[in-house]
Amino acid sequence: MTSDSKVSRSPKGFTLLEVMIALAIIGGVLLTLIYSLNYHLGIAGRHEAVTIATMLAKEKMVDAELSPLSTSGDFEAPYEAFHYKTDVTESEFPGFSELSVTVTADKESVTMSELIHSNANALLNDAT
Repeated sequence: MTSDSKVSRSPKGFTLLEVMIALAIIGGVLLTLIYSLNYHLGIAGRHEAVTIATMLAKEKMVDAELSPLSTSGDFEAPYEAFHYKTDVTESEFPGFSELSVTVTADKESVTMSELIHSNANALLNDAT
């Protein structure tokens, strides 16, 4: 062997620069993916709370139609994190009252209201 002989190296594998760029791209993609997943899980949790609050408000609205009184309280398990408030006020329309039910949980709140005939409670009592 002479010192003049050239050693031929075939380029197999990646350079350090190529590996670093690939890792930076993968890191950016993973960071974006994790942020997006966290954001959408938060939205899903909020939608679940609003859906449950709406269901509970409808239930309280039916109860309040039968006996229209201003009340407030908490729901039983498994909905003990939800609170309700029922208000009955005179409306601007003669002979009607406004029935309003508000259900809250943490930062979420759902309010439902409807007009009921002011004599609805008396009519229900006469029917029984």
